[in-house]
Amino acid sequence: MLRAEFWAATSLCAAVLAPAVAAPDVAHAQAFDAAASAQHAEELLAATRKYLGTGDDTGLYQEQYPAHSPDGKHADEWPFSQVHIGVLDLSNVPGTGERYRDTLAAHRKAQMLYWVSRSATGLPGFASRVGPPHGRGGDLYYDDNDWVGLAAIQHWLLYKDTESLDLAKAIFALVSAAWDDNPKHPAPGGLFWSQQPGNSDRNTVSNMPAAQLGVRLYQATGDKAYLDEALRFYTWTNSALQRPDGLYLDHLDLAGKIDTRIFSYNQGVPIGVNVLLHEATGDAKYLAEAKRIAEASFDHFVTGRQLDRHSVQFNAIWFKNLLLLESVTGGTRYRDAIRDYAARMWREHRDPKTGLLVRQDGRHRGEIHLIDQGAMLQILAVLAWDPKDYGKLY
Repeated sequence: MLRAEFWAATSLCAAVLAPAVAAPDVAHAQAFDAAASAQHAEELLAATRKYLGTGDDTGLYQEQYPAHSPDGKHADEWPFSQVHIGVLDLSNVPGTGERYRDTLAAHRKAQMLYWVSRSATGLPGFASRVGPPHGRGGDLYYDDNDWVGLAAIQHWLLYKDTESLDLAKAIFALVSAAWDDNPKHPAPGGLFWSQQPGNSDRNTVSNMPAAQLGVRLYQATGDKAYLDEALRFYTWTNSALQRPDGLYLDHLDLAGKIDTRIFSYNQGVPIGVNVLLHEATGDAKYLAEAKRIAEASFDHFVTGRQLDRHSVQFNAIWFKNLLLLESVTGGTRYRDAIRDYAARMWREHRDPKTGLLVRQDGRHRGEIHLIDQGAMLQILAVLAWDPKDYGKLY
């Protein structure tokens, strides 16, 4: 599905058609323990590979099941990367993860089919669509690249391979080049969302994941230039797109118009950035800010019964950053809420024939999309992690 179609569907779903969040099913959520989460993650990956795998030698997937011809044979990079990240998360599940290391290696190899050696800025990165000989390629989106960069850092944190660290550095160089240096623009600065011709948006999702990647690279290398860049992205986003209550708006265009929608992933990444800034600098103000955003977003999405109005791929990013916060603060409040969500999704949102997640609302109701499987795989896998490892997320 094209980006414009996705955002239109997301907007419609969030505004009108999604159901309210169901009341927590405490007994079912309690039964959804780490072992059950691990089992369901394995089941979901198997179903994803069976029904959405292309069956060719690329290791790639199709966008939807059944195949939807306008999407082309191979899924866009963003959906593929979310399955890749799900397999990365699954590889760290105690007791079962090790047997997915070869599967992870295959996904890392397939990920590189989206890589282009030269983009519009002259720097390499991941295109939105697979390139020749398997496809025609596509524009680069900086948030797409951020997710792969953060996956590379997580891979390095788990397995200490220099290849992943080098990839994260290359992606950070790419996204840093997206900085808006025109002082005449409204709220000068910030990272643009994509290299797409005519793009004029500077988004929370292009800036905060880049900041998170920069702090991680500082922690990994000790090079303060990474921290300085991360703080530049972080400061701009806070000044241009954060509300007084701590929540983040979506983006600002070059006419000065702000898209005021509140998406779950736009709250999650700033939580993680603040946690990492606290670890990197020792400054308690960052941990306090992480807690403030977490509480505000929890109140908005969970207490306010808005969570199921947002796409599972957005929620997965919010959830995992909440777990990163709990790796520092302790407690299980957020983990318990994630477990309840996972139990509800598994119980109510799966297709009985395939075992895959089915969209329940909006104009894509009843459809099976790759990106939803990748996001749910991540949620299930991290719920099966040893909580001591949550500090290695992102």
